[in-house]
Amino acid sequence: MADGSRHSLYAVKEDTYNVTPTDPALELVRITGTTLGLAKDTLESQEIRSDRQIAEMRMGANRVAGDINFELSYTTFDTLLEAVLMSAPWEVDTPVAGTDQIKCGQTRNSFTFVRNFADLATKSYFVYTGCEINQMTLSIPANNMITGTFSVVGASQTIVNDLSAMGTPTFPPATTTAALDSFTGNLNENGTTIAVITEIQLTLNNNIEPRYVVGQKNSIRNSVGRSNLTGQITAYFEDASLVEKFINEVESDIDFQLPDPDGNVQKHRLPRIKYTGGQPDVTSEGPITLTLPFQALLDPATGTNYLIERTPA
Repeated sequence: MADGSRHSLYAVKEDTYNVTPTDPALELVRITGTTLGLAKDTLESQEIRSDRQIAEMRMGANRVAGDINFELSYTTFDTLLEAVLMSAPWEVDTPVAGTDQIKCGQTRNSFTFVRNFADLATKSYFVYTGCEINQMTLSIPANNMITGTFSVVGASQTIVNDLSAMGTPTFPPATTTAALDSFTGNLNENGTTIAVITEIQLTLNNNIEPRYVVGQKNSIRNSVGRSNLTGQITAYFEDASLVEKFINEVESDIDFQLPDPDGNVQKHRLPRIKYTGGQPDVTSEGPITLTLPFQALLDPATGTNYLIERTPA
């Protein structure tokens, strides 16, 4: 029997789409859970029969799909963050000494993921190739760890006894940075620190879709759509200023700084947003909270809708 305590997930960036590099350095992905696996559509016969039975069905083309759940920590997910933003590699591009950043762009990266079920006697390695990060969600609730999900779209899966077909894989040590929490950092809206925010949620969607062709079981390389960053902030209702921004369609910006116990800082910046809602619903006698969904837009000054910065201690 396979136990979750013996499961590991590894990743390596592909130099060529859907091709695992020879002698890969398989980096351990620190996760809280995953649903990564092979998915197929069912193609059901539409034949009309007097006996009311379904006469035939087929399994459709292959695709890899699923989520990778995680707790955010400094440098641990740098490669996957770079991929979901479709950013150029991390680079110094800010006036802060020692800080580098990534931002949403057009650079596509694919990965080979390997799941190892260590307590299976045979065929304990599930290998997924041609995987791209289609979507990322981040949840920053009050008084809690910062959690997220990477949603994957990939090409194919194989199940093997060992990884000898890759050459000689190596397994670099995993990062040991502490999980980031929501009570150590701060959140700024339009340059002002807001102390009444109870939660912020982000969803970055690349709108990646499989492309199926006649005569092939696997999709050719997926199509990619627009970078769509949406989210919402929830705050205690103390005045009407945020509601008025929604009513008057006033643009704003959001940034939140997330330091870890060692002093490393990860900063997320949404340089141009518009609130798309805002009403103080009353559901009980307790404090009234205000939920403000928002849409991130292209910021002409930075050339993007989303930036992530990292500054080491």
